Amino acid sequence: MTEKLQSGVRLRPVDLARPHGLSTQAVRNYEEAGVLPAAERTESGYRSYTPLHACALGAFLALVPGHGHRTASGIMRAVNRGSVDEAFHLVDESHAQLLDDRRTLRAVESALRDLGPDATAPGPAGRAAPAFIGPLADRLGIRPATLRKWERAGVLRPGRDPLTGYRVYDEADVRDALLAHQLRRGGYLLEQIAPLIDQVRAAGGLEPLEAALRDWHGRIAARGRAMLSGAAELDAYLRQSGTPPRRSEASGTS
Repeated sequence: MTEKLQSGVRLRPVDLARPHGLSTQAVRNYEEAGVLPAAERTESGYRSYTPLHACALGAFLALVPGHGHRTASGIMRAVNRGSVDEAFHLVDESHAQLLDDRRTLRAVESALRDLGPDATAPGPAGRAAPAFIGPLADRLGIRPATLRKWERAGVLRPGRDPLTGYRVYDEADVRDALLAHQLRRGGYLLEQIAPLIDQVRAAGGLEPLEAALRDWHGRIAARGRAMLSGAAELDAYLRQSGTPPRRSEASGTS
């Protein structure tokens, strides 16, 4: 929102709600939650909004796709109570998380390259020394209980030692555990990973996983683009609300 706000203009809740397809109750809820600055009241008790409130609502709705509802709400509440540095800190945290997500995606792709085509295709039992639950958990940096949880979710299907009954993870099981671990780091839920691993097993290749990685790339790119849009709307709101730039921005020094 870049147009100059008109002073003295009064808006009803419906005037804020209608352009965004919201209910008037949603607008009132956003005000009560601190996402919008407090509205003045008419003599009869009705809320009276201004174009500044419309600008705040536009900024919040633009922040949600990139930062999520909770963080976007926190950003707007911080701005509206004058804690701009806190708002910037929340923005920075979201950008750091996005960067971490990008790094995780690269780690998954690197893990797949490290596995190589031979390791990702089903092979005869005994190609590699079997692993037990403790050493495999240590290798992945997780607890054995996590591997047991993945097994209950259908992600892993280890065999059992016929004498001791201990879980035994063959080469394919280790591959599945590695892929599951990387996908969990990427934000995938176990119920999403289990069918993906099943497809990899059945297909004898990584086409299903490659499709998931393409989708992951797309979601990260969309979130980054949404953050840019949200930043522009937030900057417009800060300018319209008269929030002064930080000293380093005003003086051009760091």
